[in-house]
Amino acid sequence: MPDERVHVAMRELISAFSCLDRAGLTDRLARAAATVARAAYAGFVRCDPLREEAHAVHTHGPPGDPLRMRAWLAESGVLKELAAADGPLCLARDVSVGAPGFLATPVPLTTCDHVSLWVAGRAFDTADEHLLGRFATAAGRALEAAGDLEAATRLLRGVQAFTPPRRPRVPVRPQQRIRPPATGPD
Repeated sequence: MPDERVHVAMRELISAFSCLDRAGLTDRLARAAATVARAAYAGFVRCDPLREEAHAVHTHGPPGDPLRMRAWLAESGVLKELAAADGPLCLARDVSVGAPGFLATPVPLTTCDHVSLWVAGRAFDTADEHLLGRFATAAGRALEAAGDLEAATRLLRGVQAFTPPRRPRVPVRPQQRIRPPATGPD
């Protein structure tokens, strides 16, 4: 394959693989989870079961955060419960104590991360738990695929770095060709 075609092919692959924005994907997944669960809020939490710690990595909610979900996540102890949970977690809605209604399920990932997808803002039942679990499986596949594309992009950039540089094509006009010297009688 001519050198310039190699560089064009590599540039096109890198461009195609790197067009996915992982943060944008996470936001779109959270928005879709909220819509699917008919909830006002949704997000992702990264958990460390060994330390029993968790922190919110993305929260989607209505403008102005009317239920103060971000503060509730930080102050309620739900993150600690998520870090210790080995399955879905459902907390009842109780307006009198400020509990918004909360449902979280683990996102099945083959990587070492422990991530939960959650929705909040209404009362949830077992049908919601089942639906969110199925959605979390799809979200996990999408997040892993995004990570695989990022890894492939890094590998392709490494291949591109070791591809020989393009040789400039210099057109040679017929009159510029070097002719062997004429040999004459000695």
